[in-house]
Amino acid sequence: MAKIVLTADETLLSGYNGHVFLGFAACAPKLLPEWLYTKIFCPPLDKKSVRMTYAHCGQRKIEAALLANGCQEQDIAIVHPNKLQQVVDKQTKVIGVTTHDPLGLGPASTMFSSLVNKETYTALFFKKLMTHPVLQQHQFKVIVGGAGAWQLTDDRIMAKYGIDCVVVGEGEITAVDLIDKAMNGDTLPSFVQGEVVPLEQIPLIRYPTINGLIEICRGCGRGCRFCTPTMMNYRSQPLQNILQEAKVNVDAGNGVLFHAEDVLRYHTKRFIPNEEKVLRLFTEVKKLTDRISISHFTHASVASNPNLIAQISEELNIGSKNHPFMSGQAGIETGSVQLVIRHMKGKAKPFTPEEWPEMILHSHQILQDHLWVPVDTIIMGLPGESSKDVQKSIELVQNLSEFRSLIIPLFFVPIGALTEAHRFFRTKHMYAEHWQLLSACIRHSIKWARTMADENLTAVQMNWWKKAAIKQVLRIIDRRLHPYLQMMDEGINPQTQNT
Repeated sequence: MAKIVLTADETLLSGYNGHVFLGFAACAPKLLPEWLYTKIFCPPLDKKSVRMTYAHCGQRKIEAALLANGCQEQDIAIVHPNKLQQVVDKQTKVIGVTTHDPLGLGPASTMFSSLVNKETYTALFFKKLMTHPVLQQHQFKVIVGGAGAWQLTDDRIMAKYGIDCVVVGEGEITAVDLIDKAMNGDTLPSFVQGEVVPLEQIPLIRYPTINGLIEICRGCGRGCRFCTPTMMNYRSQPLQNILQEAKVNVDAGNGVLFHAEDVLRYHTKRFIPNEEKVLRLFTEVKKLTDRISISHFTHASVASNPNLIAQISEELNIGSKNHPFMSGQAGIETGSVQLVIRHMKGKAKPFTPEEWPEMILHSHQILQDHLWVPVDTIIMGLPGESSKDVQKSIELVQNLSEFRSLIIPLFFVPIGALTEAHRFFRTKHMYAEHWQLLSACIRHSIKWARTMADENLTAVQMNWWKKAAIKQVLRIIDRRLHPYLQMMDEGINPQTQNT
C-alpha cells in the first residue's frame, strides 16, 4: 500500500510492442474492440509486478522530485490502472494522474473522431481510469497534470471525474508542493499554473522509463503561435545528466530514446545545430547502448546542417539489420508561405518563411539519402487559412510523394497564443480543398506504411500474429477507405454521401 499513488490511463503505460510511435494509435476513434486494440497497440507492462518497473518519464520526474523533497520510497507507488486495487487503501492520501489527451481534444484526436463521430481511445481509457471502482472507495485528493491537463480546467469536468486539482505546465516544483499540502490535509486550489523549473532543479530519474525515454531538452523557443511547448523556456540538460539517466535505462535492459522538441538543437539556443555537441551526445550514449532513437526534430535543423544527419547515421549504423532506419516526428504544418509568416516564422529559422516549401523538400531529400523516415504533421484550419493556402499544402504533399515518410493531418486546436480568439476546427469548417488535402495525406501515409511494414516487420521482435495483424489492419484500412478517398479527391465530404 502507498500514501502517494501515481498512475495514468492505459494508453500511456505501455511499451507499444517496442515501437513508441504505435502509441499514436491512441488518438484514433474506437474502431477495433478494446481487447484487440490493447494487444496490438498498448499491451500493459509488468503484468506480474505491482509497482511499474518502467514508467512514464513525467511520472519518473515527479517521483524523483518527491524523493528529493524528503518522501520515502515505500510511500510512493507508480502503478498501472489494473493494479490500483493492490496499492490504494485508507492510508492513501494522493492520487496523481498523468494525462496527454483526456477528452480526445488533441489535434490528431479531434480530426479522427470528427471524421467518424466516435470517441477516441484516449478519452475512452481516461474515463475508464477515472471511474475505476477503487477511486470511489477511499478519501484522498486527486491531482491531474501532464500535457493534456488543459482539457480539464472546467469545474463541471472536474466534478464529473472527482478531480480536486489540475496542474497545467511543469510539475516538479508545483505538483510536489500540492502533494505535500494534500498529505497534510490542506485544501487544494482547483487549478494551478505549474512553475517553470530552473534547469538545475529538474531532478534526474532514479528508475527506468518506458522505452528508455529521457528528456534531453525542455522547451523550444521558436515561438510558433499554435503550440504550447514552444512558449516554454528552452533548456538543455548537461551531458553528464543525460548519461546518468541513460545508464539507469540501459542497466534495466532498455535502449535510449532522446526526447526534445528538436533533438538536433541540443545545447544551442540558436537555430543552426551545434554539430559538436549533438554528435558528442550520440557518441557518448552509444558507449552505453547501440539502441538509440529520437522523438522529434525539425526540418529546418536538418536542412541547415545536412552533414550532421550523415554523421549521426554513420555513428548509429543506420541501414543495418538491427537499425534499418531512423524515425522521429517533425512538423510541416503548412505549405503556405503566408501562414508561415503569420503563425510560425521561428519554425523556419535560419531560413526565411519564403524558403519554407523548398526547405521542406530539401530536408526530405537529405533524410531519405540517410535512411531517416520523418513522421510529418500538417495542420488544417489554422486561423486565416484560405482555400489558396490549403492548395499550397496539397501541392507540397504531392511533391513529397516519392519521399519515404508518414504525413499525419491534424485539426487546429486553439492552444498557445491562439487560445482565446479562435475555435476548434471541425469537419463542418472544411473547404473542398481540405478534403483533397486529407485524401493526399492518407494516401501518402498508407502507401509508405505498407511499404515499410513489408520491408521491416520481419526484423522486428514481435509475435508473428501481431505482425500479421498490423499488416492486415493496414490492408483493411486501405480497402475500406478507397471509396471515401475517391470522393475526397473531388472535394466532396463523404459524410454527406450514402456509400
